[in-house]
Amino acid sequence: MWDYSEKVKEHFYDPKNAGAVEGANGVGDVGSISCGDALRLTLKVDPETEVILDAGFQTFGCGSAIASSSALTEMIKGMTLDDALKISNQDIADYLDGLPPEKMHCSVMGREALQAAVANYRGEVWEDDHEEGALVCKCFAIDEVMIEDTIRANNLSTVEEVTNYTKAGGGCSSCHEGIENILTRVMAERGETFSAGGAVPAPAPAAAAAKPGKMTTLQRIRKIEQILESIRPALQADNGDVELVDVDGNTIYVNLTGACTGCQMAAMTMGGIQQRLIEDLGEFVKVVPAPKESLVSMGA
Repeated sequence: MWDYSEKVKEHFYDPKNAGAVEGANGVGDVGSISCGDALRLTLKVDPETEVILDAGFQTFGCGSAIASSSALTEMIKGMTLDDALKISNQDIADYLDGLPPEKMHCSVMGREALQAAVANYRGEVWEDDHEEGALVCKCFAIDEVMIEDTIRANNLSTVEEVTNYTKAGGGCSSCHEGIENILTRVMAERGETFSAGGAVPAPAPAAAAAKPGKMTTLQRIRKIEQILESIRPALQADNGDVELVDVDGNTIYVNLTGACTGCQMAAMTMGGIQQRLIEDLGEFVKVVPAPKESLVSMGA
């Protein structure tokens, strides 16, 4: 599981400025519920001074998305629009005393929502720079310009980092080659050479290095079961549990049971399980709740 700072937990358990601002004159929408993350930021701006008098958020996403949105609204209240636009996604993460690398995309989403809300207030059309043929990650609808800008802004050098910051490549992984091409181009501009390990040589992930060859379907399912078995004691300690229901390509269906059912931290738990599976399998997978009609788990 990820190590969240006390400030992240504070803004998750007791989010500030949750809900829409009454009388808002600036609204920014980013993300998509179908992709797992969506954020609406509402602003009430003084038309004379362009000072942000109030800010509120509505989000569909994990605990880090809630905490990042809450932090952003606290940061920008009392700022002028121009000053608020200077806030970077790293500033949001720093305000929260850090975010797990795998959750940095939540702070990026907050920065984009702010840009969209300011553009809406000023009567401008905010463009997310999607262009015909420029879509790189079809799973999460991430375009080339967003990836390129995020690499530059955060000095990224690996596909894994790009996935952590944008979610691009976190689905079927078919866009990894496209991400590598963008990394190669941007890193060349700063005098670096892209390699699988990034600008600085780094060891390959342990799980991937230990894997002598491609696993059979049965071997892969057994490996997934073993990983889940290693996670279960931590969940059982809090009277919860997890069970494997099905595996369909890169999608792994599980059931959270016991105290985990309906828990407000369920999304964070699912995210932690997904990251553990990604690390131990050495591949990108997506962990989702099993459909209600699935009555028998694979382990039964």
